[in-house]
Amino acid sequence: MTANNKDLSLTRIGVFYDGNYFLHVSNFYNYFHERKSRISISGLHHFIRNQVAQQEGTDERLCQIVDAHYFRGRLNAQEASQQGNSLFYDRMFDDILSSEGVTTHYLPVKTSQSGVRHEKGIDVWLALEAFELAFYKRFNVLVLIASDGDYVPLIRKLNTLGTRVMVLSWDFEYTNNYGKEMVTRTSQDLLEEVTYPVAMHEVIDNRVRKNEPLINNLFVPQNKDRVFKKPEGTSQVKTDSTTEKINSSEILTLKGGFGFIKYPPNNLFFHFTSLIDTDFNDLEVGDKVSFSITKNDKGEQIAKDVKLIE
Repeated sequence: MTANNKDLSLTRIGVFYDGNYFLHVSNFYNYFHERKSRISISGLHHFIRNQVAQQEGTDERLCQIVDAHYFRGRLNAQEASQQGNSLFYDRMFDDILSSEGVTTHYLPVKTSQSGVRHEKGIDVWLALEAFELAFYKRFNVLVLIASDGDYVPLIRKLNTLGTRVMVLSWDFEYTNNYGKEMVTRTSQDLLEEVTYPVAMHEVIDNRVRKNEPLINNLFVPQNKDRVFKKPEGTSQVKTDSTTEKINSSEILTLKGGFGFIKYPPNNLFFHFTSLIDTDFNDLEVGDKVSFSITKNDKGEQIAKDVKLIE
């Protein structure tokens, strides 16, 4: 093969998402980071092609994502129907993944007798599929969106095929809805094994690059179509064939992803997943809302099906 022909060869990219990790990262940017927006799948894929081109020393037009897969555990329909708008959000995100050519793989989340949910087998399934597809489709570069050291054996196996591995990872800290400090870190063992480690938090927060179109396009535009906004038309809330009581009051406080509604003698907690017909980022303290009341795992009253009153 001549040098000229080699320069024109296609770089084949396979992208594999650890879905639970990706959702965690996307929630962080939407509710806790100054960006206040979710990660765009199309923007991320554009970034991947650009990054691979830089690392491989080739033209971005010759770097193409030929296969993409998303793996995640998911609640069954009965459990999801009791989690606010969970079913709607899942279907909406499925549509987004499908539109970008991403194949979805779901395993049921197991709930123990104590009520704790367990997501098992996702990393194993991802690893098996990634290795098999890399073997048959001969990816030049496999991009892994994950942070777990459990993927180290996969990377070592991919190295035997001559497949270069790029890992997109995020490290960050935030305070969750219950006031607990949460820390997300990428396995150092994982980073040491890959060909191209990419610290996405450093790329996104780089002051010099933060306004580049490539970086801005990593996020869903804030002032355009909301990805996770439920359409008009949902007003009644029914459980076991009976209509629940709809209450109304005003928002007292708002924080990243949650808030409290005035409801004497106690104030009611609500989470962004309980919103109907609006986005959390559109809410303001003092807004009038309607809601119904349920109980959390601790037996405490909280608000659900929260809807902004025009």
